Amino acid sequence: MKKHLAQNPPTFTRNEFLRLAGLGAVALSAACSQPIHPARLSSATEKPPGRRTCRIAHLTDFHVLPQPGIEEQVAKAFRHVQALEDQPDFILNTGDSIMDSLKTSREDAERQWQAFLEIVQNECKLPIYHAIGNHDVWGWGMKDGNLKKDPLYGKGLALQKLGLSSSYYAFDFGGWHFIVLDSVHPANSVSKEPYIGKLDEEQFRWLEEEVAGVAAETPIAIASHIPILSACELFDGPNEESGNWVVPAAWVHIDARRFRQLFLAHPNIRLCLSGHSHQHERIEYLGVTYLTDGAVSGNWWMGSYMNFPPAYVLIDLYSDGSVHSQFVPYG
Repeated sequence: MKKHLAQNPPTFTRNEFLRLAGLGAVALSAACSQPIHPARLSSATEKPPGRRTCRIAHLTDFHVLPQPGIEEQVAKAFRHVQALEDQPDFILNTGDSIMDSLKTSREDAERQWQAFLEIVQNECKLPIYHAIGNHDVWGWGMKDGNLKKDPLYGKGLALQKLGLSSSYYAFDFGGWHFIVLDSVHPANSVSKEPYIGKLDEEQFRWLEEEVAGVAAETPIAIASHIPILSACELFDGPNEESGNWVVPAAWVHIDARRFRQLFLAHPNIRLCLSGHSHQHERIEYLGVTYLTDGAVSGNWWMGSYMNFPPAYVLIDLYSDGSVHSQFVPYG
C-alpha cells in the first residue's frame, strides 16, 4: 500500500497514540514525520572479512490491532523478509507484538493477541523467537485491583500466547550464544509510566550465571525490548527543557551501569539488540555493538516516527564476533 505523506503532520508523544487509537480505526494513510533522504536512514556497515555464521531478521514493535489494514501491513513485512534472496536463519521479535494491553480489558488484549498470532501462523515460515515488550504486559496501567487476582495478570497472558515458560531465556545458534531478556520492570516511585527498563535481582543473577557459563571464545548477543544504551532517545520529546538532559527510565534501562560492569568483565558479549524507541541507531561502545532497530509499525501505523519509516533490520553475525547490520524499510 502506497503511503501518502501530509505536508504538515501532527506531532504526538508515544503515550498519546493510545488515546488516538481509542477514537477510531488507525489510519494507515495518516500523516507522518518529515521525509528524509534515504542516505540518512542507511546504517549498512562494511561486511567483516570473517566467516558469517548467522543471519537474523530483527522485527520489533509490530503493535498489531485486529484491523485489516494493519494486519495486511504486518503480513507484508513477513513476506518482504521471506522474499530476500539471502534468507535469514530466524526472526527475532523484541516485543510490543500487540498495540497495547497495559490499559485495556483482558477481552480486548485477547483479540489483539489472536490477530498477531494468526498473522505469525499464516505468514511466518521462519523460526521466530520472542521477547516481551511493555505493551504486551496486561493490566499494569489499570487501577482495578481485582485484575491482580487473574493468573494471567501482568506478563502471564503474553507468556501463554507466545508459548513461553519464562520471560527470559537463552539459546545457541551459529556459534553464538543468544540471551533474551525481560526488560519490563514495575515502575519506580518517579516513573510516569507503569513500568521502567530494569532487571530484577533474580533475573540479573541468572544473567550473570548465564554469561559466566559461556566459553570465552563464544560471542554473545543479548536481546531486550527496552534499550540498555541509547542516544536517539535524547530527541524523543523535549528532554533538555530543564537545562539538563533527562531521559526517562521507561525509555532506557535505569540499571545500564550495572550492565556496563558485567560487559567489561566478559569481552565476548558483542551485541545488544532492542526495540521500543521506534527509531534506529547503532552505537559502538567499549567493544559492544548496541542496535536499536526501528519498528515494523513505524509511527504506530501512521507513517514514519522521528523520520524512521516502518522497517526491520538484517543482522549478519560472524565467527570472530563481528556484526554487520542493515536497516530495511519494507513499504
